[in-house]
Order: sequence, then C-alpha cells, then structure tokens
Amino acid sequence: MIRIIDFIFALLGLICALPVLLLLFFIGLVDTGSPIFRQIRVGRNQRPFTLIKFRTMSPDTASVATHLASSASITRFGHFLRKTKLDELPQLWNVLKGEMSLVGPRPNLFNQHELIAEREALKVYTVRPGITGVAQVAGIDMSTPRLLAETDAQMIKSLTFSLYLKLLLQTALGKGAGDRVVR
Repeated sequence: MIRIIDFIFALLGLICALPVLLLLFFIGLVDTGSPIFRQIRVGRNQRPFTLIKFRTMSPDTASVATHLASSASITRFGHFLRKTKLDELPQLWNVLKGEMSLVGPRPNLFNQHELIAEREALKVYTVRPGITGVAQVAGIDMSTPRLLAETDAQMIKSLTFSLYLKLLLQTALGKGAGDRVVR
C-alpha cells in the first residue's frame, strides 16, 4: 500500500511542483552551470541506484558524505536550497521509479563502510531508502552511524501509515536540519 501512495504522492508532487522545479533548475544553471546532482547510492537490498537532487555544492566538490564535505563548497543558492529542503524535490523522480520511498532510511554512499556495516547488522537495507524519516526529523545524520542505523531499524519496525503521514508533514513544515557539513 505504501508503494502505491508513494507513487501517487510523487506523481502529484512532480506535476504540482513543475513550475518550481523549472525555476530552481534555471537558477541553479546560473549558480553552478550544472544544476542537477547525480550520485550512486546504496538502495534496497544494497543495490546501487542514481540519486537525483539539485546541486548545492560547487561541481568540483569531492564525492563524500555531506558531513565530511567543507561548508565552503556550498554555494549561496545551495544554502537556500538546503535550508528550504528544495534540493530534495528531484528525488520524487527516484520515488516514482520505485528506487526510493517518501519515508525510509536516507540512502548512503558505498564508501560509508561503518554505516553500511551497522545497517546490514540491523537489516535496514530490506526497505527502500527514503527522502525523509525519523532520523531526519530528529536531526540525526550520517555522522553518527550506529545511532542512525538504530533509529532507522526502529522506524522500520514501527512504521505505520499514521507515522508515514506524520513524518511527511513534519518534513514539509521544516522539522529537521539535514546532514551537517564540516565548517
């Protein structure tokens, strides 16, 4: 049932947000020359998929977890996108394709070995990764792998339709701060 709701919400979101997506794309084009960011991430059952976001860092930034990147890499427009979480909108395409869910554990990089080990042990990879989840709303990011994996595992065990809707609403209202970056 969640997959059907994900699909409907993602499709409606993409249709309704199309003018905003186009505007952000063109502003991003001026800001970095390359407004779309693509990165291979760990998906369900540890299968790779290409995550799509609006670029918030300069194109020459190293491909590392956000908490390991320098804040100097974030563009002025990127700060706005991160603060408003608008950089996440293109991930609706990943949801539509079935690579992600709206709610689930945030997808990590393949080079985050400690997080992968923690998530493997707790069977977090049995579900689709999500745009938001309990950890994101609570401000828990990938810099604390064990806590993140434990929070993800608990969310998976207790996820109900009511919690799913609550997390979407909290995220839409700005709860959570996203992954921090090195100062």
